[in-house]
Amino acid sequence: MRPFDLPLGYKYATHYAGIRKQEKDDLALIVSGVPAAAAAVFTTNRVQAAPVRLARSNMRASKGVCGAILVNAGNANCATKTGDKVAANTTRALAKLLKLQPNQVLPASTGVIGVELDENLILSKLPELVERLNDTGLPDVARAILTTDLQPKGASREVTLRRGIVRLAGVTKGSGMIHPRLATTLAFVMTDAVIPQTLLRRMLVRASELSYNRISVDGDTSTNDTLIVLANGASGVRPDPKEMSVFEESLTETLQSLARQIVRDGEGARKLIAVEVHGALSDAAAAAIARSISNSPLVKTAIAGSDPNWGRILSAAGNAAVNFDPTQVDITLQDVKVCRNGLAAPFDEADMKVRLDDTDVSIVFRIAGKGKGSATFWTCDLTEDYIHINANYRT
Repeated sequence: MRPFDLPLGYKYATHYAGIRKQEKDDLALIVSGVPAAAAAVFTTNRVQAAPVRLARSNMRASKGVCGAILVNAGNANCATKTGDKVAANTTRALAKLLKLQPNQVLPASTGVIGVELDENLILSKLPELVERLNDTGLPDVARAILTTDLQPKGASREVTLRRGIVRLAGVTKGSGMIHPRLATTLAFVMTDAVIPQTLLRRMLVRASELSYNRISVDGDTSTNDTLIVLANGASGVRPDPKEMSVFEESLTETLQSLARQIVRDGEGARKLIAVEVHGALSDAAAAAIARSISNSPLVKTAIAGSDPNWGRILSAAGNAAVNFDPTQVDITLQDVKVCRNGLAAPFDEADMKVRLDDTDVSIVFRIAGKGKGSATFWTCDLTEDYIHINANYRT
């Protein structure tokens, strides 16, 4: 994300507050020069962190207007006695510094669940955090929000419209506990386009369904999942009615890029796996099959070992609670057909092993017949490193 790729009218800052054991920035701030239209989706886990509950409440109270996003890493602020108080007091203090209404500040947290978060760690750093605001610091935000991630994750786009150019830029974090049903982990996308809030909300729901809702690392949905999109209109450019679909396509592409980066950086992952399903009775049915294949530990470990065990793929699809005829199924791995009409197709085992050693793996599950439903999911292989990382997460 080069500075000229960033949308107009936003500033960013990061700081170390002592929330992490390791001394690296664990606070991040995103501020819009003017309160922006905001849309958000959150975790569907029944256990929800305090910042998720407050962000939901603030979105309702402000009617979708946001001036700032405050993020901390290293502590999820979830399942604690003081969680609600910490989220409320820190956002209220930031609102006062920025001269915003408290409900125009959205909090987000990521890290360990069940550990009390000392609000004074954040409160004491807020004045300096605000002083550090600058218009090129989004890459710093991408680094500050990481937990077990190995790489910061960002994406940007420029869209040329009839009235001028608009920009989108976003950052995300995520490596484990990835199985979204609305959003995943933390993600923040900013645009300087003029987009009405109600329309932005509909765009986000559709775009997240085709991106963040189509990835899985380990089948676990986080307690803190938050995906926020801000549109501050600083470019002065509003897409024509016919151009709204062009903007939405760019939003979807931005979210897909961020989502794929999460999967590629999955805990212990060595391979990014794209799972395509075609010929299902509906797109929803195709998505269910693709999700079942993507979440299968047997499929993921087979890919980790470069084993073309297509029977695991067929079996995982059969667990999706979707009606299809197994005798009409073809499965292709790395552009080689390994299953035809539900039975083994001849292929060169040695050649396939080499193909599956690639860091990008393609699985295509195709059902013959009249079905038109299709879907694409992204997942990663499952390696022994995933166990080591999560066995030692708190220690």
